[in-house]
Amino acid sequence: MAYHHLAMAAKDMAAIHAFYEGTMGFELVKVEIGPVPEGGWAKHFFYRMNGDDSRFIAFWEMHDVPGGDTVETNLSKAAGVPDQINHIAFDAPDMATMEVRKQAWLDAGLDVLEIDHDWCYSVYTKDPNGNLVEFCLTKGSFSSADRERALAALESNDLPFSEPPAKIEVHSAASK
Repeated sequence: MAYHHLAMAAKDMAAIHAFYEGTMGFELVKVEIGPVPEGGWAKHFFYRMNGDDSRFIAFWEMHDVPGGDTVETNLSKAAGVPDQINHIAFDAPDMATMEVRKQAWLDAGLDVLEIDHDWCYSVYTKDPNGNLVEFCLTKGSFSSADRERALAALESNDLPFSEPPAKIEVHSAASK
């Protein structure tokens, strides 16, 4: 079962819209506007991903909602962990799409981190909320040994570290 939507708070909906529709290519298709039970009111914006009417990312623009003025929209910063811990990863169907996504981010003036994790290939940047956003392509299938190691990791902290990524490259928008 896949998720239907991921919803997060936003401080600057104009910047969120410019990024998720303009740069990411997602389409704003719906807004719900109404009161919040704890007080105030909000707009809930839904962006359709890749033309799929069952996959969305959504953002809350809050008005007079308790805590709305001070909410930390960077998920990792709010949790007190490094940026890569809490991030949003979107599927990429092939390497050509990965290249298009990377170039769109660079053209928008965003820095891009590119990593070949061996089992998947990823490009990363940050959205206007400060969240790390990823496009990821799974490169192969998983073996029974992969599952056995994952199950063993549930019970043990003594397993050897995984092999480092095959490639890590930083692309600076400023150097374009």
